[in-house]
Amino acid sequence: MATMMSNALVGVPEVTAFLGAATPPEWVSEALKQPDILLLDHANCELKAASTALSLMFRYPRHSKLVYRMSRLAREELRHFEQVRALMEKRGTAERPLTASRYAAGLRKLVRKTEPDAIVDMLIIGAFIEARSAERFAVLAPKLDAELGRFYAGLLAAEARHFEQYLDLAVEYHAGSEAELEQRIELYRNAEAALCCDPDPQFRFHSGMPVMQEGHQAR
Repeated sequence: MATMMSNALVGVPEVTAFLGAATPPEWVSEALKQPDILLLDHANCELKAASTALSLMFRYPRHSKLVYRMSRLAREELRHFEQVRALMEKRGTAERPLTASRYAAGLRKLVRKTEPDAIVDMLIIGAFIEARSAERFAVLAPKLDAELGRFYAGLLAAEARHFEQYLDLAVEYHAGSEAELEQRIELYRNAEAALCCDPDPQFRFHSGMPVMQEGHQAR
């Protein structure tokens, strides 16, 4: 499994090159201690990813390429959501509400208000979310039990493909120079790396480095 995942990540080097930092090993260790929380929040993330794609379709119906890609992406994310829920039921993971992590909200604080800047920013955020998901699937899969490891290994290619689709659309709809777009990406790269690597009292799929809180692990 470890060799398979290493080869898979080499096959999508754009993912690791795009991100500003690797997932902290402390986050991986915490994920192994809290597989139920991992699955619960993963299911939430898949549902939110589908919702985001649909929201972009409704907001920008005249962008035909975006509408087509987001329609397909939303369907795929919903299939992943169903797969996670089925796995949860099989493993006896009880459904319960979870508070959202700081991750997506932290990135959206940077979105500009005017167009076409706003659509470009939201597409850049989508690219980072999908890239981080692919990276975390890759580091987790070899360390999880066989069933969950195979499942996460199988999702890696889809997340990497979604990353490329979001980034491609951001490039297409950006109205300025290439240098200006790269500056915007770099802004989000730094923000995303901090959200995923700085100390975080709450463990979630996209949370940062776990910290102890009053003698207990954050849940």
